[in-house]
Amino acid sequence: MILIGDLIRGHTEAIILSILDKEDSYGYKINRTIEEISQGELLLTEATMYSVFKRLEKNEYIQSYWQEGINHVNRKYYAITPQGRLYLNEHKHSWHKLSKILNEFLK
Repeated sequence: MILIGDLIRGHTEAIILSILDKEDSYGYKINRTIEEISQGELLLTEATMYSVFKRLEKNEYIQSYWQEGINHVNRKYYAITPQGRLYLNEHKHSWHKLSKILNEFLK
């Protein structure tokens, strides 16, 4: 049986960027959003999340900043950059093409 995690590999950057395209956010909230949208089928480990954040920052697709939250606790927030939006749009275009081809084989 193919696991969702195996299918999702290579798309985690786009998933996170799609969330940040709507609003800046922090790690825990991003992971909760992923869990909510996937109806509990997908939850990234903390290690996976932060390695993706590191790759996205290195490629200048996101930038981070600190913001004070509830009870004066600082949280590291992430924001998508213009390069990140370009990458996300390219990924969406490729995904639509690939999903159309796969649908032809798997229908």
